[in-house]
Amino acid sequence: MDWAGVHLVVFDVDGTLYRQRQLRLRMVRDLLIHTVLKRDTKTIAVLAKYRRIRERLGNEHVPDFECASIAHTATATAIAPDKVRSIVSEWIERRPLGYLAGCRYQGLPQLFAGLRRRGKSIGILSDYPAKAKLEALDLAANHIVSAGDENVGLLKPHPRGLQSLIVAAGVEPHETVVIGDRVDRDGLVARRAGARALIRSSKPIEGWQTFARFDDALFAPFL
Repeated sequence: MDWAGVHLVVFDVDGTLYRQRQLRLRMVRDLLIHTVLKRDTKTIAVLAKYRRIRERLGNEHVPDFECASIAHTATATAIAPDKVRSIVSEWIERRPLGYLAGCRYQGLPQLFAGLRRRGKSIGILSDYPAKAKLEALDLAANHIVSAGDENVGLLKPHPRGLQSLIVAAGVEPHETVVIGDRVDRDGLVARRAGARALIRSSKPIEGWQTFARFDDALFAPFL
């Protein structure tokens, strides 16, 4: 990586800044407790259906995806849209926040500080609301864009969100690097916008530059 030519470093959030599997195990535990105590099996069903539908809408580049996700989930589960929205807000947006700090990957505060010392702008690009998560992770960025923002409205790998970040940072696509954990989302959004991609992976992925940890030699100039 020629870091000298990079002026904007864009991070995905879920699965990139924190251990997503560790968080999901904690949330599954909470969901099971909730299901038993409240005798409520609908919440699990709604969350599972919502995630699958949202993933599909991202692949199809559906605009206004959030309203579509809620509406399709409500139809599929025979639960009122307002109730679906309430479940999603509680279990996907609010409840995980308390666990994020304990799931954060090692080395991130040092990397963020090093990027700033070297004059790099830090961007955040997420398919979910990101500001509260970033605060919970005790990390800060120069520019934060979520797929649900008014001027975006499309999930990755559509490049609109990344293009918005690049414009906000005042840089060119070829001066931008996207760091994520999914080739089909973070890798493709980078390529479609004309940026470069670094994929966090414990194993090599053919055709992509990967790294395993944030103290990898790849990031030595900032550590």
